[in-house]
Amino acid sequence: MKPLPFYETGPALAELCHVIRVASGTEEADLVLKNLRYLNVFTGELLTSDIALAGGRIAGLGRFRGKTEMDGSGMLALPGLIDAHIHLESALLSPRELIKALLPCGSTTLICDPHEIANIAGTAGIDYMLRETEGLPLDVRFMLPSCVPATAFDEAGAALDSQALAPYYAHPRVMGLGEMMNYPGVLATDRDPLEKVLAARLKGKPVDGHAPGLQGKALGAYVAAGIRSDHECAALEEALEKLRLGQMIIIREGTAAHNLQALVSLLSPPYEGRCMLCTDDKHPGDLLRLGHMDGIIRRAVSLGADPVSAVKAATINPARHYRLEDKGAIAPGYRADLILVDDLESFNVKKVFQNGRLVAENGLLREPLPDGPEDQALSEKIRDSFHMGPFGEASLRNTLPLPLIGMVKGQILTTNLGYAENIQVERDILKIASIERHKNTGHTGLGFVKGYGLRSGAVATSVSHDSHNVVVIGANEKDMAAAVRLLACMKGGIAVVENGLPLAQIPLPIAGIMSDKPLKTVDLQLQAAKKAAYSLGVHPEIDPFMTLSFMALPVIPSLRITTRGIFDVDAQKFL
Repeated sequence: MKPLPFYETGPALAELCHVIRVASGTEEADLVLKNLRYLNVFTGELLTSDIALAGGRIAGLGRFRGKTEMDGSGMLALPGLIDAHIHLESALLSPRELIKALLPCGSTTLICDPHEIANIAGTAGIDYMLRETEGLPLDVRFMLPSCVPATAFDEAGAALDSQALAPYYAHPRVMGLGEMMNYPGVLATDRDPLEKVLAARLKGKPVDGHAPGLQGKALGAYVAAGIRSDHECAALEEALEKLRLGQMIIIREGTAAHNLQALVSLLSPPYEGRCMLCTDDKHPGDLLRLGHMDGIIRRAVSLGADPVSAVKAATINPARHYRLEDKGAIAPGYRADLILVDDLESFNVKKVFQNGRLVAENGLLREPLPDGPEDQALSEKIRDSFHMGPFGEASLRNTLPLPLIGMVKGQILTTNLGYAENIQVERDILKIASIERHKNTGHTGLGFVKGYGLRSGAVATSVSHDSHNVVVIGANEKDMAAAVRLLACMKGGIAVVENGLPLAQIPLPIAGIMSDKPLKTVDLQLQAAKKAAYSLGVHPEIDPFMTLSFMALPVIPSLRITTRGIFDVDAQKFL
């Protein structure tokens, strides 16, 4: 029997043949971007060339003819930007609404960890995020949540072991294991975290880390487990120690945590190849006004980073780390995920191409996002996540001194300031509480906090990493209780209360952590809520809600509030 021609053996092979023929000049390209400068991330050179696109890939560089040709004179082509670590849920938006904001910024690939919603809804949360990001003109990849709950000392809505995660490795958009926050468990050789790490390693998948402040032999042991990255470095020396042990450093510049200024010197030789950039957690207002990865690159360059190194940290470096072999560069055979900018300093994104298609231009999407698949039962399950009984101020009263958490300006780290007996507004000592909201246990943890600035009223949120119980801070118990009740009525959200009355509220009905409203609506609500919080005295240099949400994360030193009380992360015990 005569062998079939290549093009008859499958669409993938036909596409490959087309790319090769375009590259060799025997077929016209689907699209040619003419007269462009482009950044070669392999050599660091700025070169001039046409870029020929075919079948969703870059076919060639040089002089080409195409069925469609687009003049790029005066613009600079770069690979599409990759966020190396992001929690979509932290934007307070539905995934599709968030994608609408990120695409025009030049972001074409996201490495997501859905552990926020997984801590609330377990595997249903992962299924929801996979469903909501399917078929979009932005490539959303996932690292499986490694710590649900974050620690054994926390109360989440679900618990996921290695067996629960195992089936997801077969999904084509699952890349590896997400941030292993349970470093005490790794160091103690506990079975659960090590089984998860081994499962990923045996499948050849990367494992991301989360170990703020870990050093010396303890850090060496953590890295020896096979954990190859860290995004929690707040100081240069910490990052250098982790670099020397072989970890990739993910430099974070989000809404609450700003690490870029401290680490910007890494974006130059000899470290540039071992660094990536990420947002981790980003609020809508920052996305609208500062941008996404484009904004981080602008900020890095303004701080003195080498522009080419900054771009590589958001393109080829994460592509290599996450084994996205055909992303992160402008070269033959690579995916045609491209952005056109004016220059490396201003970094204004003019056009965005994903898989060879122009998907955004001058800050706007070219066409509406396609509708996602429907699963009404799954959607209803995700929305039915808030289960609390009646709540009164008596639950917030203390008879003994409680630990005092010290906030650190510009960081999500905290300090241990000893104990306090009561609220002292004149000394900026406020009460903080965490209330379990998944299973109606009534568990309420109490403590005090210094550094928030509130002088009256209360602020509450059901966005509290990572278990997302209610966290509330206030200048009196009456307003704190009123804020908690308001959240329960909204089935999750953010509330600012004074004299028992709401000054601002943001409903977050999707798992109690995401809105179903458009970006600009949520931003207006958020700005109004921030204005109300600042009017009550919250320090203007901190984000009143993102900062508060991290006060309940018992994996970041030093003290955290949980539903069982104040937890000492360094000592791994309740105080």
